[in-house]
Amino acid sequence: MFRLHPKDFVRNQEAMHRAWSQEEAAAYTRWLATGHYENFHVVSFLLPKHLHQDFYNVYSFCRWADDLGDEIGDTAESLRLLAWWREQTERMYEGQAAHPVFVALEGTTRRHDLPATPFHDLITAFEQDQTVTRYETWDTLFDYCRYSANPVGRLVLYLCGYRDPERHRLSDATCTALQLANFWQDVTVDLEKQRIYLPREVLRKHGSSFEEVEARRFTPQFRAAMGESVEVARKLFLEGLPLARMVDRRLSLDLELFSRGGLKMLDKIVSLDCNVLAQRPKISKTERVALLARALLHWALPSAA
Repeated sequence: MFRLHPKDFVRNQEAMHRAWSQEEAAAYTRWLATGHYENFHVVSFLLPKHLHQDFYNVYSFCRWADDLGDEIGDTAESLRLLAWWREQTERMYEGQAAHPVFVALEGTTRRHDLPATPFHDLITAFEQDQTVTRYETWDTLFDYCRYSANPVGRLVLYLCGYRDPERHRLSDATCTALQLANFWQDVTVDLEKQRIYLPREVLRKHGSSFEEVEARRFTPQFRAAMGESVEVARKLFLEGLPLARMVDRRLSLDLELFSRGGLKMLDKIVSLDCNVLAQRPKISKTERVALLARALLHWALPSAA
């Protein structure tokens, strides 16, 4: 099996053109999902075992789209590859999957009747990252989150058998909140990619600007803008929290961990006086254990939630 990460895989002609069996494809997505540093929550030990491979397959689609957008190093080439990834998605839904991620994912889409829209929306978000590096208003940023974050939550719900509008609405609130918390944590990381996700309108409201952020100049005005942005994310987390009580208890623990982890990140930002320009906030291992313990308590004693 070709154990290659996306940016290396697309440069390997043998990997790109070989025929992949179902078994080989499933092994590839399992390797990709379980071997990546960001996948602490990819397949929780409490999720039903029969869903593990399906989660690996969906995660691998997202990982590939993300890497094609951010790891190639050339905007034009990233856009070309993302267009190719969209074409491969369409081919999968036509029963012509060839790439190992789609050979594995095809069975998942059939078993769980996954619509194509969330996959296409995710590709749209990664394409947008190649051409849009600033957001003028909250509405334009929320619209981006609709493509970049919300489809992931909806896919998780589909995999677990939930298709109703109310659960999807709560999931959207949680996923948008998670995306915002990640943006506020990674202001300096995104600056390295020439991106600023803080909307101009919140910066201007408090007397700050994109130029101030680009210069990494921490001021009372920036502090106020970041403080308001933290509260926007916090409100969305709280709006989405009821979802954890509306799903299977196994999934409920994961949702609790995601939301509490996101809220903890917002608290860390506040504890740094909102100076994310000087230091990237992190949640320590001890704090992660505490979050897990609290979520397990709620999981074991639902009344405590």
